[in-house]
Amino acid sequence: MNIAIDGPAGAGKSTVAKRVAGELGMIYVDTGALYRAIALYLLNHAIDGDDEQAVEAALKGIRIEMKHDAEGQHILLNGDDVTGNIRTEAVGNMASKTSAYGAVRAKLLSLQQDIAKENDVVMDGRDIGTTVLPGAEVKIFLTASVEVRAKRRYDELTAKGETCDFDRIAADIAARDEQDRTRALSPLKQAEDAYLLDSSGFTIDEVVAEIIARTKAA
Repeated sequence: MNIAIDGPAGAGKSTVAKRVAGELGMIYVDTGALYRAIALYLLNHAIDGDDEQAVEAALKGIRIEMKHDAEGQHILLNGDDVTGNIRTEAVGNMASKTSAYGAVRAKLLSLQQDIAKENDVVMDGRDIGTTVLPGAEVKIFLTASVEVRAKRRYDELTAKGETCDFDRIAADIAARDEQDRTRALSPLKQAEDAYLLDSSGFTIDEVVAEIIARTKAA
């Protein structure tokens, strides 16, 4: 069984997908974390994300693995666990930019598909239902308004003790939406057979319950 959850940045895909996977006894696959691992490598090596050729050349030095244990998903970058280092705004913005490159997507596509072939998975990202797992039994397009997504991110960062600006976060989210929607390769869009779920006015519990109900009916 494959469940594909797509949607824009900050829509709550990861939180919801983890909960759904846990309640259904499936493996959660955060594909965005894979792209963030590449972005982290590029930032650490001072590689310009706007230079597609430089990014493609750097891919030869990148090895990414995904491991699962009782604590959840772990992302290994060249053997090092970087799970806790890939959630910064800088990494997210770099990932949004470089995930548009064909070489980057090709490097990760087979890894994602192999995991789904071998396991019951809940996979979230931008193009899971359209490109990565077009045959998924359940497809959800999860979204929310820019304001709601910015507030969630603001609260998350504030809870971690980070100083942040709401307007800047909202502007970054809107810009990432535009990048993701307009990129030439695998743009962010709702699959024709995906269910549109706007989480703006719902709790996490309500969203999770809706997806589980649709999964059991599939």
